[in-house]
Amino acid sequence: MRIMRLAAVAAIALAAVSGAEAKEWTKVRMGTEGAYPPFNYTTADGTLTGFDIEIGNALCDELKLECTWVTQDWDGIIPGLVAGKYDTILASMSITPERMEKISFSEKYYNTPPGIAVRKDSELSEASPEGLKGVRLGAQGSTTHSQFAEEILNGSDVALYPTSEEYKLDLENGRVDAVVDDVMALEQWISSDKGSCCKILGTMQSVEEIHGKGAGIGVRKGDEDLAALFTKGIAALRANGKYKEINDKYFKFDVYGE
Repeated sequence: MRIMRLAAVAAIALAAVSGAEAKEWTKVRMGTEGAYPPFNYTTADGTLTGFDIEIGNALCDELKLECTWVTQDWDGIIPGLVAGKYDTILASMSITPERMEKISFSEKYYNTPPGIAVRKDSELSEASPEGLKGVRLGAQGSTTHSQFAEEILNGSDVALYPTSEEYKLDLENGRVDAVVDDVMALEQWISSDKGSCCKILGTMQSVEEIHGKGAGIGVRKGDEDLAALFTKGIAALRANGKYKEINDKYFKFDVYGE
């Protein structure tokens, strides 16, 4: 039912923009951060990969688009889109009302909850505002998780970092007591040698006003036809099994969510 609904929405949106002489997209520059494993990151040999990247490449194949990737630091990723450095943002960006004032989005392509990670020797026992009261809590700045930390976990002493790699180092070295991020990003980290210091304390309930309705593909205002095209592609990948193939390479459950 969900897939059928997405397809219907995409069809209506595409029909509407077609009637307005929508741009015929053949080449698309895909913007991403490249520093947020397992969703988007660069390997030691310089290869850009991750769940976001593989989904993006599959969408471009499905939609017969010629796509190229552009990496951009997270703090400048929306300004870069607006300035025309690339045509999309495919970087695990949550669809939030605040962001929708500046850019438009496709339908979601995944939706997972926030998680809390701590060192394995931590005495913290509860992933909740009460359980984290008074602790030094790390998060990547300018993200929904930093907003969540500052608004919902405001009893904590919140420290913000330019990248997720920096808060991970500070957690490992004891400069923060806990960190908050997408639970799957944290799970991937603690399952690796680099994250062997730490464990998942628990997950927390997403807040729609902060986390939005999942991660979507961002486009400039006026390029809603491109967003509708990607929505159509997401539904197709869900229906033909390609989404599951990529999902299962990275995760143990369907990250698409409800």
